[in-house]
Amino acid sequence: MFLRRYLGDVGLVFYVSVLIITVFVIAAALQPEAVESTAQKLLDVTARNVGWMYLMATTGFVLFVFFLAFSRFGCIRLGPDNELAEFSYVSWLAMIFSAGMGVGLVFWGVAEPMMHFNEPPLGLGEPRSAEAAQLGMRYAFFHWGFHQWANFTLVGLAIAYVRFRHNSHGLISETFRPLLGRRVDQGWGAAIDILAVISTIFGVATTLGLGALQVNSGLARLGVAEYTVVSQFMILAGLATLFIISAMTPLDKGIRYLSNANMLLAAGLLVFVLVTGPTAFIFGELTQTVGEYLGNIIEMSLVTTPYSHEHWVEQWTMFYWAWGLSWAPFVGSFIARISKGRTIREFVMGVMLVPVALSMLWFSTFGGAAIHFELFDGVGIADAVAKEVPAGLYVLLDQLPWGIVAAILAVALVSMFVVTSADSATFVLGMFTSKGVLTPTRFVRILWGCLQLLMASVLLLTGGLYGLRTVSIIAAFPFMLLMVLMAFSLHKDLAAEIRRREEKELLIRTRIEQWLLREPEREAEHQVEEAIHPTAPEQDCEPPVKVPIA
Repeated sequence: MFLRRYLGDVGLVFYVSVLIITVFVIAAALQPEAVESTAQKLLDVTARNVGWMYLMATTGFVLFVFFLAFSRFGCIRLGPDNELAEFSYVSWLAMIFSAGMGVGLVFWGVAEPMMHFNEPPLGLGEPRSAEAAQLGMRYAFFHWGFHQWANFTLVGLAIAYVRFRHNSHGLISETFRPLLGRRVDQGWGAAIDILAVISTIFGVATTLGLGALQVNSGLARLGVAEYTVVSQFMILAGLATLFIISAMTPLDKGIRYLSNANMLLAAGLLVFVLVTGPTAFIFGELTQTVGEYLGNIIEMSLVTTPYSHEHWVEQWTMFYWAWGLSWAPFVGSFIARISKGRTIREFVMGVMLVPVALSMLWFSTFGGAAIHFELFDGVGIADAVAKEVPAGLYVLLDQLPWGIVAAILAVALVSMFVVTSADSATFVLGMFTSKGVLTPTRFVRILWGCLQLLMASVLLLTGGLYGLRTVSIIAAFPFMLLMVLMAFSLHKDLAAEIRRREEKELLIRTRIEQWLLREPEREAEHQVEEAIHPTAPEQDCEPPVKVPIA
């Protein structure tokens, strides 16, 4: 009775997932070197043998979701046909963006272009040259473009369809019902949901770790704390307190208000850098990079370097796709939860185009400004990033007016993004482990939040940034295979609905045509009947007038 009161209706998925995560956290805390060594070996095997699958699968997801949007499936509504959207368009997009890659954009906005500037992608240019800067911006657009968001779109669309169209549970396993049938209710379904939980935990923990690194770097720059693992643990503990407060509020208040505040603060910081930085250079670089990205997207999507021992694809593109795949259960489920009433076309366009456009503007503003100051003024941003990856953002802000104020706002923005991500993830993990209920208990959400933060802490112990990358790639591979099957299952389900709709329309049309064709026959029959049995003339309804007798 006590457990049911606080845990709600949980089952096998909850207990097995908690056990696996707890065992890993304890092992990584006690033997971080052994866990790091094992993870590296698994990464080498994965990259060498099946690394190409990450590229092929993610590219296929991009093509698939756009196909759904512009095909006959695009008009299907995620809910009853007359359902209205639960949230306004602006709040919907804000929650998508905040729960998606807000922390990642702030962390990598300056860092990725500058790291490519220091070491050009695939060795295609001279380090710290204009060519290296151009390549760096192109690959930053690529890594934060359509491929990244296609993962979230596919999972979110599959869950939203079964949840709101079929009134089913909002579980990953439910999206496989068209393929597995009743086996979803047995061990197969539980195994799928456990795998989704594990993947989500590792993906979100990676983001929380990046957020802790970024906040620590900013505080060190401001002279508040040193850049150490101990400081990062303390930051995670402080953020845990904030997210627990947020977790105590309903979805339509806590996460919604935080997401809107995130967007306002992010927009303010973006506009500040755009206006006070090299504005003309930023827009010129944005225009050119969009053209290069669209012109080279196919080539960049399928580069595997089989003729050399180059590890760049493994360290960057595979990491990003794996990170996105591991985030897909969480982000997809959260987007599905807030997308009731949207059509498939509206869902795909909102999740694929708007965040990608904002990501491109973000990288052009922060990465472009950093490249401009480094190329033409030599202010040392490249050296700062080479020494401490997240420091590039704060060195950039130092070049602008009121740089200290902007740095404080940046630290606040990352902290809020981390809190929003953790809060959103606990909500989704609670759904996964509470048999798909839309509102898991607070105790379950707080428990998952604490496990996420513990996971982020031990991953920082097992190699820092590189350890976060390694574990993301390994944890995402099984879920990638599930997503391929999910795409087939979703298409099968949508095709079945279209067939049912067409059969219904055909039946109605056939009945109307039959009725119209039978009308002349009924008229002829009526005329024959009239000739054989003429209808008597209608009688006057007025009573006869009595003539008085004189």
